[in-house]
Amino acid sequence: MMSLEVDFYFTKAKKWQQEVKLLRTIVLNCGLTEELKWGKPCYTHHKSNVVLIHDFKEYCALLFMKGALLKDANGILVQQTENVQAARQLRFSHAEEIEELVPVIKAYIYEAVEVEKAGLQVSLKKTTEFKMPEEFQLKLAATPALKTAFENLTPGRQRAYLLYFSAPKQAKTREGRVEKYLPQILSGKGLDD
Repeated sequence: MMSLEVDFYFTKAKKWQQEVKLLRTIVLNCGLTEELKWGKPCYTHHKSNVVLIHDFKEYCALLFMKGALLKDANGILVQQTENVQAARQLRFSHAEEIEELVPVIKAYIYEAVEVEKAGLQVSLKKTTEFKMPEEFQLKLAATPALKTAFENLTPGRQRAYLLYFSAPKQAKTREGRVEKYLPQILSGKGLDD
């Protein structure tokens, strides 16, 4: 079911307009409901997010929310980064590529709907499984209030901080990031709050 609220997305896309319109048609032909989520066209089955369309500089894509659970018989799903646990993308760089893959794309969408119907969930890594940089460990050990505040954050906020603090190669940069965000952690806020 098409949503007028989402129409703007398909007219604003400059580079990928033909491709995203084609993807929209394919997804809607699979019986999903179109909604606007995160500023992107998101397609749901009984209010569960199944797939969304998004575009980037180098490609446009279908993002399967639980793509890690799909069989990927054609070996075409892409994990955006090593830290993405559940979602997987089907990437496209031209309309002809999409047109050639219509039956395959539909098969992936139908499989994703079946994953939702079955109530399957992706097993996510626990926060304790993420790398904790030494610079942050030392601060937690030295400041009990910081340790308590960090432990009181949601698992997603904890993971966001750990990934952000761990990313730089240089210790000085890691230390700077930790120092900068100490007040935010102590006030119970996440990285992007």
